[in-house]
Amino acid sequence: MLEFESVSKSFWTGSHHKVILNQASFRVEMGDAIGILAPNGTGKTTLVNMMAGLEKPDEGAIRREGRISFPLGYMGGVVNRISAAENSRFIAKIYGLDPDYVEAFSRWVCGLGEYFDQPLGTYSSGMKARFTFSLLLALDFDMYLIDEGMPNSTDVEFNKKAGDLLAERLQRSTLVIVSHQPALLEKFAKKAGVLMDGHLHMFDTLEEAKRLYDYETQS
Repeated sequence: MLEFESVSKSFWTGSHHKVILNQASFRVEMGDAIGILAPNGTGKTTLVNMMAGLEKPDEGAIRREGRISFPLGYMGGVVNRISAAENSRFIAKIYGLDPDYVEAFSRWVCGLGEYFDQPLGTYSSGMKARFTFSLLLALDFDMYLIDEGMPNSTDVEFNKKAGDLLAERLQRSTLVIVSHQPALLEKFAKKAGVLMDGHLHMFDTLEEAKRLYDYETQS
C-alpha cells in the first residue's frame, strides 16, 4: 500500500516557486496497476522519488507498506568506480538477498558480456540503464515504480527479455508508472491520473485520464 495524504511539494527556481504537488491525496492498493500522465517538466521524477522515499514532501504525509522499489532509471546506491558485478553483490546485501543469485541474475538480464566486470564509470547511459533495470527485476519487489517505462535500449534481445520479465512480475505485483506518453500506459495501467500545474486528478479508468490529458495538452 502507498498513500499520499494532503501532500505538497515545490522548488525555488531562483525567481519563483515551482509547484509540483498541491495538497494531493491518493492511495495505491496492492494489486493495482496505476498510471499517471504528466507532461515533461511538471515533476514526474520528483513524484516518483517521493513515492520511493527518496524525497520528502513539504507538507502532508506519505505512508508505505510492503517492499517498494527504487524508481526504474534511478542510479542512487550504485558506485561508478566499481563493476556491475560488485555493485549487484553490494545491493543484494543491502536487501538481505543472496549475492550470488543477484549477480548471476543481473548478469544474465543485462547481456553486457565482459563489461559487467568493468567499472560503471566506463558505461554509456544505455548500459547503465540496462544494469539498473536488471537490479530492479532481481530484487523482486511488492510494488514497482517506473518513470517513463523501459530503458532506452537498441538491443532487441534485452528489450524482449526485460519486458517479458516485467510483465511476469506485474501479474503478482503492484505497479505505478509515470509518463508523458498515453500509449505507454495502455500497455500496463488499468486506471490513471493526470498531473498538471501541481494538481493530481485521479480517475477510475485510463480512458477518463486520457481525455483530460489530451484536452489540457492540445488546447
